[in-house]
Amino acid sequence: MVTYVLDSSAILRYLDDEAGAARVAEIIKAHLAGTCEAVVCALHWGEVAGITCKVHGKQAMELVLSRLSSFGLQIVAADADRAVRAALIKFKRAVPYVDAFGVELATGARDRVFVTADYDFKPASHDVKMEFLPTK
Repeated sequence: MVTYVLDSSAILRYLDDEAGAARVAEIIKAHLAGTCEAVVCALHWGEVAGITCKVHGKQAMELVLSRLSSFGLQIVAADADRAVRAALIKFKRAVPYVDAFGVELATGARDRVFVTADYDFKPASHDVKMEFLPTK
């Protein structure tokens, strides 16, 4: 079964109904149907919360997180081992540290696909399968 690792840019595209929103919606629907899994790194979850709060306020953030939580997305914690692996990805591929956590979640398994709208991830596409959402 394919596991899609969604980063904050993919989730925000979905929430804002921007380019790629339909693709993220397909992934979420497939996850709900049990034909794939969808996971999010806790750091990306936090970015979604922070950006939503900044743009729309705390009440909107709480509503958004509640609705996203109802989809049953797996939020993966950043433990010590994962933090070290993410640091090595940051060093090797020159991607931001928080973003390296998402890449780390997608490494090591052929059936994992990292989904992002952030083309700064291109250097890490040598290490994991990536699906880039369309540009705005």
